[in-house]
Order: sequence, then C-alpha cells, then structure tokens
Amino acid sequence: MGLQEGDDARADQLEREHLVACTIEEAGAVLGLIQGMLPVVNVFFELGRKGTSLRAEGLEAFRLADMLHHTRLQHVGQVITCLDVINEAMRRVTGDTAATLYALDSVGDCFVAIKTQQSILRVWQETIRGQAVASMPERSATGSSAVPFAFPANAARADGPDMRASPTSSLEPQASQSPHLMTSPARQIPLE
Repeated sequence: MGLQEGDDARADQLEREHLVACTIEEAGAVLGLIQGMLPVVNVFFELGRKGTSLRAEGLEAFRLADMLHHTRLQHVGQVITCLDVINEAMRRVTGDTAATLYALDSVGDCFVAIKTQQSILRVWQETIRGQAVASMPERSATGSSAVPFAFPANAARADGPDMRASPTSSLEPQASQSPHLMTSPARQIPLE
C-alpha cells in the first residue's frame, strides 16, 4: 500500500483533502442518488470491501488496480470518474461542498475513513438481505412454496421463439427474424 506508518507527507495530504466519515444513513442516501449508474454503484460497493486497515490513521486503503479488476471497468480513469460521481453525491447528501469521501495517493491507492467502509458494507448487506427477502417465494398454508408465475405448457413465449417447435429451432435464425438479432431461448439480443 502507498501509505505506510511514518509517511507524514501523505498523511498531511489526506488531511488537507477534508476526508469525511460516512454514516450508514448517508451511505444509503448516496446509493439512492447513484443507483441508476451501475458502474458507479459497483465502485461504491468496492469501498465497502475489506481493504488494508490503517487503524492509527482511521483509514481503509484500496488499490485502484484491484478496484479496476473487481468492477471490470476498462481503465483506472473510469474508476476515478466513478469516485468523483460518488463524491458529488456525498456532497449533496451532507451539504458540505468541501467534503470528500475518498483520497488518492501518488502510487495508486484510494483511502476512505474506516467508518465509511463499514457504513457502505452495512448498506450492501442490507441491500442484499432486502433482495433475498423480496425474491423468496411465498409459502402457502400447507408450507409449500407457491410459484408466482409460469408459462402454460402449450403457450409460446412472447419474448422469444416458440420453444415447442423443435429442440434446435430456438438456436437457429428464422427467416422472419431480423439479421441483426441473435436468437436465444429466452430473448432476442441486438448485436449492433
């Protein structure tokens, strides 16, 4: 990691950045502002991962290269752009235009307050828990799971080819289909 104990110059730089600690409520509000931007959300939740704890400084450190790899973005500049969007959302949530959620050093490390990392992790856990509960099938009085929806056995799917025709017909282009579409059993995907 770029920040080692005794490296006062980098520690001073991070202090000048006005690094703020984010509460669970603020992290949830930031997520609410960025939720329509998937790459930004991915980078946001990267800050909730376990990084390298610098307890004496109250910081959690992440390598930008690792964040790039985990988010599958194309270059570090995209990660930093996402971090800037997250910062702007944090400023809107707190009303503090000088606040920053993260700081970077010259060797490719990203730092957040440990409290911020823990808050984002908690928001991630609550989000996943909420999705798990929402996707659980309802239980009937007899205790069996009810299937919320199923296609009738003799019905063709509206979003794809008729699966009853033949086992291979769903994978082969049909004359009535656009040549710019790839056919799959579940849907048509534009190739352009």
